[in-house]
Amino acid sequence: MSFFDSDLVKKELDEITKIQDQIYGNVFKFPEMNDDEKIKHIELLESLLEKQKVLYTRVSLSDDPEALNLKRMIVESAVVMGMPKDKDIKVIFNNMSIMLTMMRKQIEEKKRL
Repeated sequence: MSFFDSDLVKKELDEITKIQDQIYGNVFKFPEMNDDEKIKHIELLESLLEKQKVLYTRVSLSDDPEALNLKRMIVESAVVMGMPKDKDIKVIFNNMSIMLTMMRKQIEEKKRL
């Protein structure tokens, strides 16, 4: 069975696509959102990031040629976006997580004022 034939992988990919659609539908509205809407948007981003981490881990552990091709494409995309070739993609995931945490803290602090 192919990596992408797995019901679990199909479900994960479907969930990732749905979350991405929600995020992309609101990304340009972010500056105009109120603080609660911004927090919800960040929560969606956090959820997407976690699902992407899990999928990347599954892809990395697979020996299926299609999964390996997806992993290669992910890494190539990251390099095109500026990640050094010798860095692990997990560094990007970690940095994104840190950034989202900082964004959330800034909004929550602003709400308290």
